[in-house]
Amino acid sequence: MAKAKGAIVVDTVSCKGCNLCVTACPTQVIKLADQVNGKGYHYAYMANPDACTGCSNCAIMCPDTCITVYRAKRVPA
Repeated sequence: MAKAKGAIVVDTVSCKGCNLCVTACPTQVIKLADQVNGKGYHYAYMANPDACTGCSNCAIMCPDTCITVYRAKRVPA
């Protein structure tokens, strides 16, 4: 069975660094950046993109809908 490969895009301008997506991610893909956005918040980003399965837990938990999730089937090698 082919596993899913996921990717997320975070709207770093709107992200307020609430950390909910980080705790909701079962594969520990998301972390908060050391840099800050224009509002002074440490925004979320994909720290481990190869582990993302596209489960959408992060997008569901985000109170500001800053995360878009993409998902595709992995092609076996």
